[in-house]
Amino acid sequence: MKILFVGDVMGRAGRAAVADRLPGLRADWALDFVVVNGENASGGMGLTAAHAKGLLEAGADVVTLGDHAFDQKDMLQEVERNERVLRPLNYAKAAPGRGARVFSDRRGRRILVAQVLGNVFMRRAFDDPFSAVDAVLRTHPLGGAVQAALVDVHCEATSEKMAMGHFCDGRASLVVGTHTHIPTADAQILPGGTAFQGDAGMCGDYDSVIGMDKAEPMRRFIAGMGRERFTPAMGAVTLCGTYVETDDATGRATRIAMVRQGGRLPQSAP
Repeated sequence: MKILFVGDVMGRAGRAAVADRLPGLRADWALDFVVVNGENASGGMGLTAAHAKGLLEAGADVVTLGDHAFDQKDMLQEVERNERVLRPLNYAKAAPGRGARVFSDRRGRRILVAQVLGNVFMRRAFDDPFSAVDAVLRTHPLGGAVQAALVDVHCEATSEKMAMGHFCDGRASLVVGTHTHIPTADAQILPGGTAFQGDAGMCGDYDSVIGMDKAEPMRRFIAGMGRERFTPAMGAVTLCGTYVETDDATGRATRIAMVRQGGRLPQSAP
């Protein structure tokens, strides 16, 4: 199976890049399944129902969220209504929606998609991410209940993302990090057959501070005080992500490649 994971979509520029590029990538790379992180797609803070619809229409099979899952109030209803939008698995138990679900590709192969929030350096403590993921993977074994399994780890700390990769090794096809917006150069297949990348990067303008227009973040770093709200940068966008090929019989990864298309960063493709 050929799977593409697209990193955090950042604001209007990121949405436009996904709409422009993803249909062509699906065709050119003969992709079977696409997951897009839409955590920052609406003004850099959360996701609206309308913008979720746009990402799905552009070619995403599933949209994942993150710690800004409910910043946009209509997502409280949308995440209940739309089974193709997933919020973090270890959010409060009373939170609407779901954090994991099994989907099917056009050939009927079953793919588990789950998202979990890290605890290290996050604004608040969430339920234990490791036990949350463990419970889902135990009930959806690779090569049995599902032909592939993808875990989106939304974390600040690289160490927590790497620990999750090793924790899931042999039980997930891909463990990929989101949230920090900078693509890491550690794409690899772990000893048990799980593909891993510490952070897939973002779909945003890299002439910025993690996708935000750089003036206001720099002012706050230098002067220690803010003057305006953060606004997403609107320059040339690099679409970043992670490409994986898996074995249908075992669910294990056979190939992983970093994806960078357009914008300022050096280009990379499968």
